[in-house]
Amino acid sequence: MDAKTENQRGWLYVLPVVVLVACNAVIPLMAVVNYSVQETFGNNVFFFEGVKWFQQVLHSERFHAALLRQLAFTGIILVIEVPLGVAIALAMPRRGPWVSVCLVLMALPLLIPWNVVGAMWNIFALPDIGMLGRLLNGLGLNYNYTQQPFSAWATLIAMDVWHWTSLVVLLAYAGLSSIPDAYYQAAKIDGASSWAVFRYIQLPKMKRVLTIAVLLRFMDSFNIYTEPFVLTGGGPGNSTTLLSIDLVKIALGQFDLGPAAAMSIIYFLIILALSWIFYTVMTRGEGQS
Repeated sequence: MDAKTENQRGWLYVLPVVVLVACNAVIPLMAVVNYSVQETFGNNVFFFEGVKWFQQVLHSERFHAALLRQLAFTGIILVIEVPLGVAIALAMPRRGPWVSVCLVLMALPLLIPWNVVGAMWNIFALPDIGMLGRLLNGLGLNYNYTQQPFSAWATLIAMDVWHWTSLVVLLAYAGLSSIPDAYYQAAKIDGASSWAVFRYIQLPKMKRVLTIAVLLRFMDSFNIYTEPFVLTGGGPGNSTTLLSIDLVKIALGQFDLGPAAAMSIIYFLIILALSWIFYTVMTRGEGQS
């Protein structure tokens, strides 16, 4: 019998990157942890406060409201973008010159910087001079995202769907392209319907890429800051003040570093826990034969 020895030399090439990423992550994290358990009044003088800031954040109605808005936004985004992205990927051609055209068009929104996306939609949706705002008001709809919370939410969701559905489309299309033609030929011989092909061939083969898509969209939408800040600034009122915007307001606007640090750690733990739940649920049963 041939005994195979694993070659660990590849870790030597990865190690510098791992060390660099670890330093970039650990050092800022330790600074945040340091601020989360202390209070300072300037002159680099700190006073130990223990878990006071964590208790303050967890019992704050402001934090609860921002967290609920964040969960609602992320839930709506996932419900819209994942099915829409899969549907668009299914409609895209698999062969021919139109494949490149479709892929380029899908990739274009992803190339636009986040702050530019927010500025574009800010002008595009203005009720008096924006093309979208004038169109909706011209159709008889009372639309003004600067004053109406529902309009602000609808605009924010439409902006995110326009910007990030392409990511789901590209991942789903990659999963569909990896399915061998033999599966489709066998389904055609058996007389399977389009729904049966999707249910028993395409969807199972896309499971892993859809897991990646859901995790990426969940984490990104839960961390979203630039686009809604540029578009609405958290308004009107606090109707679109998501968790990230509220955190920045506490840290930079009020300069309450202790509560902001505690809130950021709680924020991180929420994302970590929900990402683990998503991954566990979506990969359940993969190890079974």
